[in-house]
Amino acid sequence: MNDLFDKCRNFTIVHELMESGIYPYFKELESEQAPEITIKGKKFIMFGSNNYLGLANDPRMKAASIDAIKKFGTGVAGSRFLNGNTVLHMELERKLAAFKGREAALIYATGYQMNLGVISALVGKGDFAVIDKLDHASILDGCRLSQGELRRFKHNNPADLDRVLKEIGPRHGKLVIVDGVFSMEGDIAPIPEISKICRKHGARLMVDDAHATGVLGRHGHGTAEHFGLGPKDIDIIVGTCSKSFASVGGFAVGNADIMHYIQHISRSMIFSAALPPASVAAISKAIDIIDEEPQRIKKLWDNAAYLMKRFKAMGLNTGETQTPIIPVIIGDNEKAFMLWRMLYDNGLFTNPVVSPAVPPKRALIRVVATATHTREQLDRALGIFQTCINKVLKKKPIALVK
Repeated sequence: MNDLFDKCRNFTIVHELMESGIYPYFKELESEQAPEITIKGKKFIMFGSNNYLGLANDPRMKAASIDAIKKFGTGVAGSRFLNGNTVLHMELERKLAAFKGREAALIYATGYQMNLGVISALVGKGDFAVIDKLDHASILDGCRLSQGELRRFKHNNPADLDRVLKEIGPRHGKLVIVDGVFSMEGDIAPIPEISKICRKHGARLMVDDAHATGVLGRHGHGTAEHFGLGPKDIDIIVGTCSKSFASVGGFAVGNADIMHYIQHISRSMIFSAALPPASVAAISKAIDIIDEEPQRIKKLWDNAAYLMKRFKAMGLNTGETQTPIIPVIIGDNEKAFMLWRMLYDNGLFTNPVVSPAVPPKRALIRVVATATHTREQLDRALGIFQTCINKVLKKKPIALVK
């Protein structure tokens, strides 16, 4: 007899990592998301957070959430479709639309639910979803949930996208979906070229700005601002509120008629409880702070440039990153886990990333310095990194560039 639970009992890889002392996941943080955190009473420099602008522990964000709880309570006890739609949600959608330069916006309970809901609402029978091979898992799952067909093109390769769209032909509806910034290696999609190819074949373009919002563009407005593109170039911009907006949730912005349609068709909007008021208020406050304090974006990029220069001096492979996401590419999974453990033991929190999150034999340590890291913290982290990388990769010590 085939027991459904056999797969659970045979799932031994995690136990093996735990027994080897190199299991890196589900760490129990005892403090807020700050440049330094606490785990089991020990202090760590946090280099593994998407808190790009350092707003997750900002007192103004906390105050906005507390005020919202006092007025609206801790939850809305239903979906926005029925009883869970507050004035806070509507105000935030107007603010998001203005922030992204679009007519209208929608706010979801999570970024994952947003991609599931938006893609499955738009891509129906006879339609095609066309995605970059390295798009986020939530994009892939949204395509699978839809009733359309899925096609992929080579990573950041407009010529291959052109080939795929040509094969599909003009008789089918087509939605091309790409990450603006790819979350593991920090490279930026060539959106201007992708947009031109979409227009050539009558395809619509959706860009996920999860890791571009608050990071790209002079004002942090994302990929469109970075490239100087408008609504005619990118049909829909989506993203998460858990990175630069320092809360939780997902958003979509675009033409009002498109957002209106998605709002009434999207299953993850209709059949899921609405985002709690405290989270909505925090996102709204984050947008205010980003607009009022562009120096945060500059500090983020300054810190990233400082790290990059010194990583290069160590002879490390940082891939094709163009953003504050810095991948230290190790290649071998075991060495990546060993390096993570050594960094962790020395008080540096990073993220080890292995396949399928990255291609095989491209295991890496993902590093992010936020806008609120100090130079002293960066130098201390670099010292730890250099000591550990030399031991793991058996390199001769190389002096840091000052």
